[in-house]
Amino acid sequence: MTTELFNAEFATITGQLKSYLLRMTASVHDTEDIVQDTYIKAVGKLNTFRGDSSLKTWLFAIASNLAKDNLRAQKRWTENVGDICREEAMGNQQFFQEAMQIRATSPQGAFEIKEHITFCFTCISKSLPLEQQLCLFLKDVYEFKVNEITEILNTSEAMVKYYLHTGRAKMINIFDGRCAIINKEGICHQCSELNGIFNPKQKFQEELVKIEMAKEAASGDKEHLFDLRMKIVQEIDPFESGAAALQLHHLEHNRIVMEKYI
Repeated sequence: MTTELFNAEFATITGQLKSYLLRMTASVHDTEDIVQDTYIKAVGKLNTFRGDSSLKTWLFAIASNLAKDNLRAQKRWTENVGDICREEAMGNQQFFQEAMQIRATSPQGAFEIKEHITFCFTCISKSLPLEQQLCLFLKDVYEFKVNEITEILNTSEAMVKYYLHTGRAKMINIFDGRCAIINKEGICHQCSELNGIFNPKQKFQEELVKIEMAKEAASGDKEHLFDLRMKIVQEIDPFESGAAALQLHHLEHNRIVMEKYI
């Protein structure tokens, strides 16, 4: 593959690569650094790429290895990250001032419930062991096949299936116990609280019924509800959406809080 062709194909993959790395690291700065390092490393090894896998798979493998080196020294976030960061935010006047400024001035400053659902998934997924988190993202968000994930993570097919099974089960259990959208007994009401802050004139229930996951919550099919949540995550690019600036600000706040807390 020529450098010119590689550059063209890299450009088409960069968006997904960035969103994947952001969901791994919860850091815009780390994401940008790893994307740049992935490009440099890939160009340096371009003569070794034989096309046995897709270029996308190859690049995700390089990026994953770089990110794992960064993340292994970090502790996992707690399952109740939302509760902890909410309490911190409530006492942080600067956080709300910055958020309101973004809401008022940025073309990516909207608050949308779907965006917060994906934000919530990113934060809670960081409570999983790293391999479970990555397998969930690669399979259920970026739609890699199991055999491709084995290449990306340099592991066996049996282990990928194990990580997927245990990761999904853990996340389903967390959301079933926490998320008020899918369980009336759920303890987390951040979607409605934040919607009330940023969209005071908007009726939350009217917005909620537009989301398929909310409409089907009464079905009680936890696997199906999880798949609907993953579909929402698939559809949203955390760097390009209409709520990106606001949610990235919120994510950076949570990252700083978790670094102090754990």
